[in-house]
Amino acid sequence: MINKYSGFTLVEMAIVLALIALILGTSLTVLSAQQDQRRIEETQTRLDEAHEALVGFAISHNRLPCPANPALADGVELAGEERLAIDTGAGCTADVGGTIQGALPWVTLGLSETDAWGRRFTYRVTARYARDVNFFTLASDGDIDIGTTAGGSDMANNMPAVIVSHGVNGLRAYLPSGSQMPASGDADETENADVDTNFVGKIFTPGFDDQLIWLSQYTLFNRMVQAGKLP
Repeated sequence: MINKYSGFTLVEMAIVLALIALILGTSLTVLSAQQDQRRIEETQTRLDEAHEALVGFAISHNRLPCPANPALADGVELAGEERLAIDTGAGCTADVGGTIQGALPWVTLGLSETDAWGRRFTYRVTARYARDVNFFTLASDGDIDIGTTAGGSDMANNMPAVIVSHGVNGLRAYLPSGSQMPASGDADETENADVDTNFVGKIFTPGFDDQLIWLSQYTLFNRMVQAGKLP
């Protein structure tokens, strides 16, 4: 006898559709994670390139560059260029806007404007290292400290400069439009965007995805000495 009901029942079809949805959801999650990892690696490459560009700039100019104005949109005059000091003896403390923290000056350094998420890098420099008179010496200390957490112990101190990517969530990063992303609720991410000399570099957590690279004074000294620029 032939069974007239050989097709799928509604319950069976629902189970199949649920399985397909689960598989697709898992695949999309894995794909998203892979894309984020590629962007993390690409951002690290850009940070490494920026580190080398800062050293090259110092060898060429006997100082580090001042930050660019982060609030200038692409296409606006001076966007991406370092803000030069009015009082050249003071470094970047007297630049237009009065800050030694802003965007990495990508035009001045010939670098990519953004990280792999399309957001500008934050850059801070010690004023002593940005003077174009009374250049820094082998006795010069930086004033930037890198901590394990906000208010925690230091993993590096007296650094001349630091560069920050604000990561996957991009909170407090500046966009190419010149607008700034909203604030983070994470204390360690807030530390990397609050315009002071303290920064946090640590492994990723659910609330923290910033990537940092800092310029060691001793690395800079070594490269300057090799180039015949110091002492």
